[in-house]
Amino acid sequence: MATPRGQPQAAVGGGGGAGAAGGPPGGVTMRMFHGDVFLGEAEVFPMKQGSEGSLPFPSNEIRISHLSPTSERCPPLAILQTIAPFSVRCKLQAKLMPPHPSLHRLYLTCFNEYKSAVVVVGDEELHIVAMPSKVEKVPCFWCCSVRSGIYAASVGMLNLRCLAIVFDLDETLIVANTMKSFEDRIEMLSRRMDVEDDPVRIAGMSAEIKRYIEDRELLKEFIDTDTVTDNGRIVGTQKEEVLPISGGQERVLRPVIRLPERNAILTRINPEIRDTSVFVKLRPAWEDLRSYLTAKGRKRFEVYVCTMAERDYALEMWRLLDPEANLISSHNLAERVVCVKSGSKKCLQNVFKDKGCHPKMAMVIDDRLQVWDEKDQPRVHVVPAYTPYYAPQAEMANAVPVLCVARNVACNVRGGFFREFDENLLRKVFELMYENELLDLPYAPDVGDYLVCEDTNFAPNNKDAAPISEGMSGAEVEKRLNGLAYSRDQKQIPSSTRLSDDEGVAIRGIPGGTSIQSNGGSLATTPSLFVTVLQEIGRLCESRVEFRSTVSSGKNMQFSVEVLFSNEKIGIGIGKTRDEAQVQAAEKALQNLESNYLSFMAPVAGVLNKDVNRPPGSGNGFLEDMTLSDDISMEEPSGSTLKEQDHSIALDRLSSVISLIRELCLEDQHVVFRDQVQDSGSALNGEYHFQAELGGQILGRGIGLNRDFAKLQAAQEALKTLKTTTDPQIKKHLRPTAATGKGLQLVEVFEFSMKACDTV
Repeated sequence: MATPRGQPQAAVGGGGGAGAAGGPPGGVTMRMFHGDVFLGEAEVFPMKQGSEGSLPFPSNEIRISHLSPTSERCPPLAILQTIAPFSVRCKLQAKLMPPHPSLHRLYLTCFNEYKSAVVVVGDEELHIVAMPSKVEKVPCFWCCSVRSGIYAASVGMLNLRCLAIVFDLDETLIVANTMKSFEDRIEMLSRRMDVEDDPVRIAGMSAEIKRYIEDRELLKEFIDTDTVTDNGRIVGTQKEEVLPISGGQERVLRPVIRLPERNAILTRINPEIRDTSVFVKLRPAWEDLRSYLTAKGRKRFEVYVCTMAERDYALEMWRLLDPEANLISSHNLAERVVCVKSGSKKCLQNVFKDKGCHPKMAMVIDDRLQVWDEKDQPRVHVVPAYTPYYAPQAEMANAVPVLCVARNVACNVRGGFFREFDENLLRKVFELMYENELLDLPYAPDVGDYLVCEDTNFAPNNKDAAPISEGMSGAEVEKRLNGLAYSRDQKQIPSSTRLSDDEGVAIRGIPGGTSIQSNGGSLATTPSLFVTVLQEIGRLCESRVEFRSTVSSGKNMQFSVEVLFSNEKIGIGIGKTRDEAQVQAAEKALQNLESNYLSFMAPVAGVLNKDVNRPPGSGNGFLEDMTLSDDISMEEPSGSTLKEQDHSIALDRLSSVISLIRELCLEDQHVVFRDQVQDSGSALNGEYHFQAELGGQILGRGIGLNRDFAKLQAAQEALKTLKTTTDPQIKKHLRPTAATGKGLQLVEVFEFSMKACDTV
């Protein structure tokens, strides 16, 4: 049971104890001071017997320098256990009875106001925490050690239910190019085209070059005239003031052109040097993620940036992303934007060198996992690299854009972390007494507990997914923006290319020589109709189709090919040859696309239709996970197992449909599901009725044998209504970009693909 605030169980009066109930008798007597004010004598007991010689207080005296900030809702021990788990060094209790009045006042202040008394020893803080006691009648304390400064920063974050989020810049949030980097990439692609025989690949490279040239011409016009011509409209520069960062700097006005329709910005790092002009593409849905971080003025995350780019460039890129300094104030900008030397490892300990946060309370958004220190990798949410020139429509091909997924992940991480903090750690800390031992402390949450670990052997997010680097690396930025490396006759080609001259991309660390073919690249010498149809679907949906092949290490030496559609695994094929495996994989991918599409569009009531031979597993909505082995066998699931699988699939689909509905609706609008009891007969029959409503308008109804099936049917009808509605009373609740013709396009694509497969 939690001790009531302001009512410590250790009170003055009654007999005293020569030794701590939670420690060995006969502790070390030390004098306690607050500054130079004598507080009294205390007996100090190490947490481990026989460790009296390793007590943390120098000169055998306890000299308190200050009290910690008041915590509104979290007792100090809960904060210390979160940021420095199991760091209790010793126990203290007043030696004399009754205790010295000053020591008694200190105890009551710390206990009632959720403060700790801090002793500074080098770069370490020793926090003396007032504890209730079962038997002692004198002030009792635990002493915990923590890195200096981290406690003060964590108090505010934990009380506000706030975590930290660290962003990478290049190819995570933006892609930036100078004239030189544009020219390098155009030349690189031109050389590739000269040696390429595949007409599909040649067409893809040609389109990519065209996109580079179009943006290069805009950048050249900006450099020459401080204007750009966008769709026949001349747009001039606006002078944007750069707020001075801490430490002071002269007032700077940068010429900037913002092209929101293109998701692009043109800026000049050094306003006096035109060749430091940069063309920047912002990743779609950044506004959604940014608005979540600052919604209604409530701080959900403290924001940091960690990049391998040059500092002036990094500061300007962040200013473009956060022009009103809502995410990072100008006062904190110098400490919050951290630049790491190219080739070095990123590390959260270095990001928080200002001691503003503990790494356990931080998550990272980055397009590369391996650039982070190994101990921080569990806290990294890896996003696919942003490739607006190679795959301009890839961001919108998925139902939920990449940064909206990142927003949802951040929301789930924060919810999971503080659910564990409130329901487990906080509750158990309130039950702890002075007499408890170190192992009685509860588990402390870590952000890494709530992020899915990425597969480092093969990841669709791997930098090798696109043929060449789209933006500038840290070394390129430093070289190209220092005003010295802009000679137009230089034609140096970047060394960090992603594709070798061979077909496909070799992925390190995968046995059997795994390779990937991008959209248009085929593993088979003679593509089957299945492969052709699948590639046509990718073209019409503006989504990348990739084939990943491996060779099993078993005695049968079978080939396996996996199909990825917009980075989702949708088909697996196994055969004696690579061609045979690819054809099988493409066929299964088409069947899974058809099945997923039909089950998504057709309302489900009661029992879902599914392939009973499909093995259970944690799939992605298209394909259940399977492991390649020499002998593959599947058991027929029992009836009860089928029902459980049906229910599990219904819940997964319900979650996906609701996510899609949320993406269509304005942020403050929510679809409500109402449980409708039709009559007593339906209730007796176990039949459930739900209807989905938005702003009082009924969007869909569902009937099922349990609540989730009924709700799923109502949600699917609601989604269909939202996509096709012309009712102004409903449309006013939708985002302006919600109206799209992609749904009808997908209908045509799937009808075409299935008809084509039927003819094989």
